Amino acid sequence: MPLRRVRQQPAPARRRSPAFLLSLLAAAFGATADPRLRCQIEQGGTVQVLDVAPVADPYSVAPVTVNGRFRFKAVVIGDARRIAYINLYTYFQTERRLILLHQAKYIAPTLASDPAATLTGWNYLYSPGREREFQYGCTLVEVAP
Repeated sequence: MPLRRVRQQPAPARRRSPAFLLSLLAAAFGATADPRLRCQIEQGGTVQVLDVAPVADPYSVAPVTVNGRFRFKAVVIGDARRIAYINLYTYFQTERRLILLHQAKYIAPTLASDPAATLTGWNYLYSPGREREFQYGCTLVEVAP
């Protein structure tokens, strides 16, 4: 009886290696990144970088104290797929109360194609009386989940 050559069939999906399946999952889920607002804050020779994730409740966001003189609050409303709006607040802190120096609102911002582009540009604010300088600039970035 002559020998016949048998053509090999590809392995069914259930027999594929776990490493192959994990690489498919990583490719499917790794392609998406979450938006973040990255703000660089400079005041009195100190530089801070804040990464702010989207939230659903604007009142849950706490301000960040900068050198005991200023407070900066970045509120990003949205989810992992879309940002509805961004509100930025800068306050000067006196002994008795907070004074609102600046508020900015960005409605439905999008990620810039140029990674060096900023959403806000550089903002320079000055405290009343002593005229201390506060600088900030924010941009939208994507970070891997």
